[in-house]
Amino acid sequence: MGKKLSLITDGFIKNNPTFVLVLGMCPTLATTTSAINGLEMGLATLFVLVLSNMAISLLAPIVPDKVHIPVYIVVIATFVTVLQLVMQAFTPGAYATLGLFIPLIVVNCIVLGRAEAFANKHNVWESALDGIGVGLGFTLSLTVIGLVREVLGSGAAFGWKFMPGDGVLAFVMAPGAFLVLGYLMVIFNKYLKKS
Repeated sequence: MGKKLSLITDGFIKNNPTFVLVLGMCPTLATTTSAINGLEMGLATLFVLVLSNMAISLLAPIVPDKVHIPVYIVVIATFVTVLQLVMQAFTPGAYATLGLFIPLIVVNCIVLGRAEAFANKHNVWESALDGIGVGLGFTLSLTVIGLVREVLGSGAAFGWKFMPGDGVLAFVMAPGAFLVLGYLMVIFNKYLKKS
């Protein structure tokens, strides 16, 4: 049980895609204008990551080395298409907010990187756990970045306004994304070195 649990916790901490591996910066910087946007983008990526990891671990033994990357991209694109259709049907507001960043999950280096580095070498169960760990780590990272930006930029958290007046507008714009990401990376990595 310890090894299985470490597959999840490694994705949260040691292999955190945002704060340690510095992967997926495009959706990280663009979609985290609020905590809810970060949460939604993280959960969308988690969905694709878990299912594609599982499918790739099943297909890897029968796919020739020369074509494994294109095959992985087709698998990932299939799950992204399923995700798009489900979001359009059941959460059209979230789909409209995230817009272009949902189809871009296909080329997100987190998803393809985990397929190449982990899923093609491990069984379905371990690949699913790895996807859950990395996906939850990405979701938590995006949610925290979005929360900090939302609190500092508009005095709200998850859409609930708790501070009168406006915050510092720069935090909900591109410069704020870089500032918040940089400071949170420093804090996260300092904590990681202590433990």
